[in-house]
Amino acid sequence: MTDMLGWLAQPYSIAYGGYSVVLARGLAPEELVARIAAEALPGHTVRPLGPYTGEDLIDDHDLDFAGDFEAIALRHGQADGLSYAVAYGYWQGELHLPESVSRGDGVEVHHLEYEEENGKPVPPFYRASRDGQPLCGFNLHLDGSWGFAGVDGEPAVAAAVTADLAALGLPDPERPNREVHRLCLEVLGRRFGLTLPRGPVLEGELPAVLLETA
Repeated sequence: MTDMLGWLAQPYSIAYGGYSVVLARGLAPEELVARIAAEALPGHTVRPLGPYTGEDLIDDHDLDFAGDFEAIALRHGQADGLSYAVAYGYWQGELHLPESVSRGDGVEVHHLEYEEENGKPVPPFYRASRDGQPLCGFNLHLDGSWGFAGVDGEPAVAAAVTADLAALGLPDPERPNREVHRLCLEVLGRRFGLTLPRGPVLEGELPAVLLETA
């Protein structure tokens, strides 16, 4: 694994509005996208667009932060045994993944989300499920803003993640939020074997789909 997740904590790491990334183990990228459309965004259909860079996708389909409030697109791929889907457009407040997206023997789904330009203190969030059941979740500023401050989920998993964070001296209200954000992402990468390939996501062409209301 080469990139892990820490780079997502950089300012505007993927797009101006923040990031929404889904990582899955046990699903092909196309199946992951289909489940997101059917279960996380009911009433949406998937329209394939062909290969796109993130910048061209935003420009060609009016997906900037102030663009069409109906439009959500996904670029998807696979790396290091993980499928991934990266959201563009108006995903803020819309793309909540239910545990059912991970249904199936051994399927894991991890969702990382940060509304960077919300204007309110919305922290980065992490949610994961396995076999249709909650696995782990917490807000990556480890504070009480817009959610719970502790790690939740399957007791043994939540305890292990909490111990990983404590080994880095977290939570620590004196540390800058962006540093805490990065450290939490690094913990998740190591604990769950998660990585998102920076080069292909930021510079390469990946298959893209538009999620449209039926």
